[in-house]
Amino acid sequence: MYQELFTIPFLNIPIYGYGLMMVVAFLAAIQVAKWVAPKVGIDPEHFVNAAMIGLVAGIVGARLSHVLENLPLYTRSDLSIAQNIFNAINIRSGGLTFYGGFLLATPLCIVYAFRKKIPVLLGMDVVAICLMVALGFGRIGCFLNGCCYGAECHLPWAVHFPYHSLPYQDQFADGQLTDVPSSLIAVAPDGRYILKSPADFVGNPTLETQADQQRSLGLHPAQLYSTLTAFLIAGILYAFFTTRPRTGLVFALMLMIEGFSRFVLEMLRVEPAVVHIGPVGLSLSMVLGAGICITGVVFWVVLHKLRQRTTDVTSSGGVTPVV
Repeated sequence: MYQELFTIPFLNIPIYGYGLMMVVAFLAAIQVAKWVAPKVGIDPEHFVNAAMIGLVAGIVGARLSHVLENLPLYTRSDLSIAQNIFNAINIRSGGLTFYGGFLLATPLCIVYAFRKKIPVLLGMDVVAICLMVALGFGRIGCFLNGCCYGAECHLPWAVHFPYHSLPYQDQFADGQLTDVPSSLIAVAPDGRYILKSPADFVGNPTLETQADQQRSLGLHPAQLYSTLTAFLIAGILYAFFTTRPRTGLVFALMLMIEGFSRFVLEMLRVEPAVVHIGPVGLSLSMVLGAGICITGVVFWVVLHKLRQRTTDVTSSGGVTPVV
């Protein structure tokens, strides 16, 4: 975990790992679009413009989804309304739910495609590959930031996050950490025990050393699981894309694989349940993942039905509809 990678000399401007990887994800997606789009005769500049629309809408939707999924964190009674609002809109702290951004950015980009007379389904196929590449880099940013972390893990590759990281704070609040030095603990006005901020003991070598030695319990590197999965899906989608399938099928395949894989990976993450099916609780991302997977299946079936209908009309001497 490296929330702050470095500081620009002389300007004293910190460069955060999360923000940097968001920029890398955005630029990588654009480059992939510029590489793939000409192969199917679409002007790459359209994807640059669509990317700008998707970036703004995606961040808004992703942050809104994250806030709704973790609403207790942004409605704390010990903070003022202004502080809660600031925490909710402060994306520097991490916390962008992919599906929230996807669900808001997709319809806006489709509207843009219609206005520019871009073949919508073909454009969606190109975007599907770009989305997975961007997601892969974005999840690296989550790992550097310490957000979107996994469940407790005792495997050799388990990760232990440092003092005052999100996992460490959450585990302390849940009473899972029992060996925290009392010198690092303060008492809140409401009587709760809270962790001292690193800013509280700057210049105190003893406390700084104690804090540096603290680590969270071992956790699944769920963010990196998502990175590997996203890059793998991008490779599968591009391989399928090169076979020149019916337009729209690449996007449908992305929905199916990503929705299913996200549902499975959510089992290794720590997210509050929003729906219960018997004793099983499902997080918001699990619900959305299942819904998106089902949407992909329906989309795939509909496209094949349209293809069959087109074939039947053509074989009977009728006019081939444009899809």
